[in-house]
Amino acid sequence: MSESKTKARRLRELLRDARPVVSPGIYDGYSARLVQKMGFKTAATTGAGLTNSLIVQPDIGIFGLRDNVDACRHLARSVDIPLTADADTGYGNAVTVYHVVQYFEEAGIVGVNIEDQAAPKRCGHMRGKELISTGEMIKKIEAGLKAKKDQDFIINARTDAIAVEDIAGTVERVKAYSKAGADMIYVDAIRGEDDIARAVEAAGDTPVNINMGFGIRQRPTSPLIALKRLKELGVARVSAPRMLTSAAISGMRKALEVMQQCMLTGELADRPDLTASMEEITELFDYEKIAALETAFSLEEDLERKYRDKERNYVVRAGGKQ
Repeated sequence: MSESKTKARRLRELLRDARPVVSPGIYDGYSARLVQKMGFKTAATTGAGLTNSLIVQPDIGIFGLRDNVDACRHLARSVDIPLTADADTGYGNAVTVYHVVQYFEEAGIVGVNIEDQAAPKRCGHMRGKELISTGEMIKKIEAGLKAKKDQDFIINARTDAIAVEDIAGTVERVKAYSKAGADMIYVDAIRGEDDIARAVEAAGDTPVNINMGFGIRQRPTSPLIALKRLKELGVARVSAPRMLTSAAISGMRKALEVMQQCMLTGELADRPDLTASMEEITELFDYEKIAALETAFSLEEDLERKYRDKERNYVVRAGGKQ
């Protein structure tokens, strides 16, 4: 059994047994490793976060397929928890979606969001969104289902219809996408509990994914709703795509403000409360594993030359030879 299949099956079980599953949005190695270390059972890449951080552009559909898959491959292999990805509109038509699904599955991803926006897409909470027809989206879902090699791989059909067709149109699309066989339905920019309840009812047995803007000061379209209440409403998965990116920006700003103050006053400011320690960073990225591998596969005389006295003790503590 492949590792990706094991992870995909694990996510399926979480969607069934641990509702609502919380999937923080990750966008780099720090966020991916930290989500796993903090005990979260699954994570999702944030398309906006990858676009903003890697190509320094807004989330308007210009982050390419190859860049996305390459980034996701590194992230997926760096963690043990199941990781889903944001595949935007599928980068084209239904035929394109067929190949897109296979690229992401081969990269170790366990599921992808495919949305019903017209290209170029927009971030879910931006104005001016346009939709493709329900029929065209159904063909994309069918292509994705046909393309996946692991039947546990998840085609998460995202609809942005609330902003364009209101809840009535959204309900009809949710019913159609569920009937087409989507593994999960992602209703974005949901406006409240009534919208959620109607979407869950329309989805039937298909799990429903909603997006919450945890930690964002100025709320986007969706209000914050307690996880207990979301469970009562029947939500299977909650994604938080902007929480970690906004937290990172806030943390970096605070640290830079301290540095600016030091530059003005000429005084030294020691603020360990604003930063992680070197020990935390090296632990997060498993530097000791590298030291242990070096010890296991290096000549003894090379280790003696490189690590003497106290420095040599580091290799010993990492599992090296005495």
